[in-house]
Amino acid sequence: MRTVAILGLGASGVAAARLALSRRDDVHVSDIQTDAPTRARAADLRTLGADVELGSHDVARIAGADLVVVSPGIPPNAPVLRELRARGVRWISEPELAARVLDGALIAVTGTNGKTTTVLLVHHLLSQAGVDVAVGGNVGGGHAPAASELALTRPTADWYVLELSSYQLADIDTLTPDIGVLTNLAPDHLDRYESVEAYWADKARLFDNASDESIWVLNGDQPEVEALAGDAPGRRFRFNARRPDSAPDTGASSAWIEDGMLTLDVGDGVVELVHVRELPLLGRHNHVNALCAALVAHLAGVEADHIRDGLRTVSPLPHRLEAVGEFDGVLWVNDSKATNVASTVSAVESLERPLVVLLGGTDKGESMDPLATALAARGARIRAVVTYGAAGPRIARDLEASRSGLPLHRVEGGLADAVALARTLARPGDAILLAPAASSFDEFENYAERGETFARLARAEAA
Repeated sequence: MRTVAILGLGASGVAAARLALSRRDDVHVSDIQTDAPTRARAADLRTLGADVELGSHDVARIAGADLVVVSPGIPPNAPVLRELRARGVRWISEPELAARVLDGALIAVTGTNGKTTTVLLVHHLLSQAGVDVAVGGNVGGGHAPAASELALTRPTADWYVLELSSYQLADIDTLTPDIGVLTNLAPDHLDRYESVEAYWADKARLFDNASDESIWVLNGDQPEVEALAGDAPGRRFRFNARRPDSAPDTGASSAWIEDGMLTLDVGDGVVELVHVRELPLLGRHNHVNALCAALVAHLAGVEADHIRDGLRTVSPLPHRLEAVGEFDGVLWVNDSKATNVASTVSAVESLERPLVVLLGGTDKGESMDPLATALAARGARIRAVVTYGAAGPRIARDLEASRSGLPLHRVEGGLADAVALARTLARPGDAILLAPAASSFDEFENYAERGETFARLARAEAA
């Protein structure tokens, strides 16, 4: 019997504890929180045989464990981690624990934006083709279980598809994807990381255990992605939003969109899949996500006809450029998952209609310059920009400082006030786009609650 210490009693920590207990490990779990939901989770784990400590971390006990697992919600500068580091104690992330149990080939997906959409698209394409596939990890919106929960319920599959955040990748050890995917890179999580480079460095851990047998699927439109992969061994396949005029020195594109057609060429001839009009997905960046997923599925052995069928039958995900409805000629679009500047830029660039854009929430400290540029490039097709919430004043100041002449409107209140104002500004043929460029925690538990509230408010305004 090994002793396993688990830090954090959120979804990841609970999943890790349950998995370790199922392996007959002696499990100790600790969390500094003592609120009612945490106490309830602690009680459940105690009934399963875990020892649980709330309100503090017993560093000596944790340091003496055979294995230490740290939940992603615990920041790297937390006092308990500083003390463990000073003692020379190493720890792993929860997906690393799961990967040591999973019996099957692994597709690991990371990146700043598009991870969940890509992961679920890959899962859909494989499952529609009859492949024994399971999905989990850092999948937002409750669409899939934590990696350790997946290892507990589906210990064997032909393929596993895991979404991995930078927080989770930071503490991997032996985790080795058979197919590793890097969707894109942009600044994010600067409220946790001291720099963009530190954030990207954790993403780069995806390549730590690369071998000649590794397969990498990389965003060919971003030199930063290629640079992050460095000289990691393995075969590389790239996807591009359009067919490059010339191949980069490091290799040609393997997937691209040409005249609206999703196209593959992995060395066995050009294969046309479907036109973007056939995709039940809104927005150009989602078309690129679909292209990436199609490339991954093809590399996993799925034939083109099955990929075509899967692409035509995929369901749009909530809160990701989701069309709530069209009322009085105004399309309401919920992109609450756009919690950083890069994802908001993608949303703005993906919609053809004149836009009323809602920006605000909890400030993550990003520069608004790329967003100001993207909004200005739309010219008169930006009907209005409405800022709200805790981040609203700073966003408005930064956009004003860009001197782009954007039609800015500030509201002192929260999302409801922003929606009410947006309704008065929009005209028939416009779209009201919630793409906040900020997290949701000033008003809401998470981005999903924010998106659901936006949809409810939209329908109320229409009524």
